[in-house]
Amino acid sequence: MDVPLTDGKSLDSLVQLALAAGRVVLEVYATDFAAFTKADSSPVTEADRCAEAVILAGLATLWPDVPVIAEEECAAGRMPATGRTFFLVDPLDGTKEFLARNDEFTVNIALIADGVPVMGVVYAPALGVLYAGGLEGASKARVVDGELAEEARIDVRDAPPALKAVGSRSHGSQETVAWLARFPQVSFISAGSSLKFCLLAEGAADIYPRFGRTMEWDTAAGDAVLRAAGGLVTTCDGRPLTYNKREQAHDAPFANPHFLAFGDRRLIEAAVAPASRAATL
Repeated sequence: MDVPLTDGKSLDSLVQLALAAGRVVLEVYATDFAAFTKADSSPVTEADRCAEAVILAGLATLWPDVPVIAEEECAAGRMPATGRTFFLVDPLDGTKEFLARNDEFTVNIALIADGVPVMGVVYAPALGVLYAGGLEGASKARVVDGELAEEARIDVRDAPPALKAVGSRSHGSQETVAWLARFPQVSFISAGSSLKFCLLAEGAADIYPRFGRTMEWDTAAGDAVLRAAGGLVTTCDGRPLTYNKREQAHDAPFANPHFLAFGDRRLIEAAVAPASRAATL
C-alpha cells in the first residue's frame, strides 16, 4: 500500500509523537534509573522501552497500515515485513550519553520511502531542542514546557576553507582522525547521538565521517533532517546511503556501512577522492 505521508500535517504529527516520547524519557532521566545489557552488549534503560511504546502506539493509531522497524522491537526479534514505505524508530539514540547524563541523547522517528528518508524528527529533550525535516525543508525549534517555541527554518552552509568536522562523543576512532587529514584545514568537535547530523543541517559544521557500526534507526531521522536542509549522507564511495537493507549476506538486517555526512554537497567529490588529491581540491 502506498501511503502519501510526506505533507506538513504528517510531519507535525511525528513532532507531537516525539515530544510525547521525550516527556517519558525525561521522567526516567530524573530518577535513579538502572541500565541493562542487551544481547549485542549495548546498554538499554527503561526510558528506551517506555519511549518506544509511546511512539509505536501513536504510529499504530495514525497509520495502522504502515510497518514500523523500531530498535527495541528488533532487539526482541520482532521485525515486521517492510514494503516501499515504513517508519524507522530509535526511541533513545545515545543511551551512553543518557547514562553519562550529559543531555546529548535524542528521540528519533523517520519515514522511509523507496529507500530514502523523506521525513524525520530528532528531539533532544534534555537540551530542549527539536529538529524536523521533510519535503518542504528543515527546521529547528526550542521546546519550552513540552511545546515548540522559536521555530525557524535551517539550511546547510557553504563549506568554508577551514572545515568543521563533527564526530561521535562516545565512539571516536583513529580512523576518523586519519581520514580527516586529507583536508588542509579542519577542526573537530564532538557531539552525541543523531545531533551530529543536525549540526550539519543548521550550518554549525560541515562534515561527519562515521567509520563505526550503526543501524538504520540510528541514522534515518538525522539523515532526513540533513537532506531536507540541503545536505546528503553517502557511503564512502559517494553513493547516497539507502535504507531498508534487510537481506544482507555480509551483515545483520538494517545495518549500515561506514558513511560520510555532508552539509555542502560540493564536498563530496573531494571527500571520496584519494587523500593526496583531496588535499589539493
